[in-house]
Amino acid sequence: MRWIFRIVGALVVAALLLLVGLLLLPGEKIAQVMVDQIRTATGRDVSVEGGVELSFYPVLGVQTGPVSIANAEWSDEPVMLRAEGLSVGVGTAALWRGQVKIRAIELVSPDILLERSSDGTGNWEIEGESAGPGGRQLAVSLDRIEVTGGRLRYVDHSDGSRQGFESVDATLLAPDLGGRAEIDLGLRIEGGGERLHLAGWVEQFLPFLQGEVVPIEAALRAGDGTVGFEGRANASGDAEGRLTLDLPRTGAMLAALGQGAGDPPEGLGRAIRGESLVVLSDGRALSLREMALRLDGNAITGDVDVTLDGRTQVKARLYAGALDLAGLAGGEDDGGGAEGWSRAPIDASGLSALDGQIRLTAESVDLGTVAFGESDVTLNIDRSRAVFSLNRLQGYGGNFGGDFVMNNRSGLSVGGTLSMDGVEMSDLLSDLAGVTRLSGEADGRVSFLGVGQSVDAIMKSLSGEGRVGMGRGVIAGFDLDRLMRSGDGTGGTTIFDELGASFAMENGDMRNDDLRLVLPGIEATGEGRIGLGARDIDYLFTPVALAARGGRGLAIPVRIKGPWSDPRITPDMAAAVDLNLAEEKEELERKAEERVKEELQEQLDVEVQEGEKVEDALKRKAEDEIRRGLMRLLE
Repeated sequence: MRWIFRIVGALVVAALLLLVGLLLLPGEKIAQVMVDQIRTATGRDVSVEGGVELSFYPVLGVQTGPVSIANAEWSDEPVMLRAEGLSVGVGTAALWRGQVKIRAIELVSPDILLERSSDGTGNWEIEGESAGPGGRQLAVSLDRIEVTGGRLRYVDHSDGSRQGFESVDATLLAPDLGGRAEIDLGLRIEGGGERLHLAGWVEQFLPFLQGEVVPIEAALRAGDGTVGFEGRANASGDAEGRLTLDLPRTGAMLAALGQGAGDPPEGLGRAIRGESLVVLSDGRALSLREMALRLDGNAITGDVDVTLDGRTQVKARLYAGALDLAGLAGGEDDGGGAEGWSRAPIDASGLSALDGQIRLTAESVDLGTVAFGESDVTLNIDRSRAVFSLNRLQGYGGNFGGDFVMNNRSGLSVGGTLSMDGVEMSDLLSDLAGVTRLSGEADGRVSFLGVGQSVDAIMKSLSGEGRVGMGRGVIAGFDLDRLMRSGDGTGGTTIFDELGASFAMENGDMRNDDLRLVLPGIEATGEGRIGLGARDIDYLFTPVALAARGGRGLAIPVRIKGPWSDPRITPDMAAAVDLNLAEEKEELERKAEERVKEELQEQLDVEVQEGEKVEDALKRKAEDEIRRGLMRLLE
């Protein structure tokens, strides 16, 4: 029993001795040790304002007033870090030996400024001593550094870019500054969306800060999206390793990163999953190799180089299998109706995200409205203007070439110059406009320009010009032979040997006046309007039977009018009379005029003089009668 009392007594005496030692140890001394160690580790001046108080719970140490750490000499800002308060925890075991060893630091509401100079130097790069006297490693142990309620600003003086972060909470566990450090960081970009959370570890933490490349692993999360990295890196912005992406909602991650451009179009990465080898140089030049991504349902592989110096520059060589980009055509609930174009807004804001050149080779490309086979397309983007150059584009049994331009610098416009060679028109027109009456292989060229934020607006504003030519083909629902024989051309088909036409477009209307259609024994011309925006037609088609009427020919004009889906095709008999019976009509009119003259002479004693019209003769007769009547009144 006596041993128990002796043990308890010894513990009480030890506790009293420790308490007396702490009370005799000035808080200023602990604060000064802390300041000296931070100054030695960073090479920066450290100042503490206000009083220093001892604390016993939850950790043994001191609490200070406002504290600041000086900035790099090259910066215009004098302070790199300023905090409302600082809590310092010390190791109790060291106190028994009469030493003060910093074990934990907590910064309260700090304002942290990170800067990169014009030559690429970061103000966070450590220039202080790495070893104590005799070349021994500096004896610094920080079990924990904690930041609560902080603000972080980043300024890059090479390009003038600035970024702010708020609600910064961070924990750094580094029992040995020269060894592994574990990092847990949470923050929100000013004006951004969801909160970002970064967690990971760094081997050899102090060498990492001093610019040495060391092993590192980290994961950045925003909502349910994660970007992971495993490899080697330093604090100067150099890294190499493997990057992994798991972003069910890419738009949410972009918003959290301050890139609030909305969701990418369906098929271009509303959801992204994949991985790549990555090399980052100086935090500005990024290279992706052996990249394998799945953008929504599309599998993409290839290599990408990105320059993050000012405006983002991209150069990429990509490969894909069957590429589904139907989402680019707009949503399903487009408000256009069954007979109209889609009115769904086209979001082209993504064109402002980067500049550069992207070349894509794909087995097939589905754009929703139209679909193509083997494709090789180069995209050049410059300040929200994208030019698609068709190196190779197969589809509808033929080939396409030319350039297609999307310009979103001041509202969306589309245009370009496109050509086609050997393209089956029935399939192309069916996909473009639901028109299936015309079939046959065609060659053509068109230059066009349209303006608007929807397909409907663009089609109603189209302007430009072009030409199309076809060899043997078929027009369904219209029998030209029957028309020439009986005057009824409805039903049946017309097989022709040649078709050619040029056209001009303005305000969504296509006008043509030189259509020429050739088939055995018949030639036809055409002129009129095709409403590209309104999806209607008003066209006069005039076939001529060359051998009819003893070789003089027989023409029966046909008026095609109405919506594309169901136009009315009716012979214009009044025009047919004017074209075919002009001579007969003139002869009948001559005979009728002679008969009228004879009747006037016999019945009214009116003589029609040479070259005088009947109306003029009647007027002359009336004036003579009035004159004679007046003379009788005066007699």
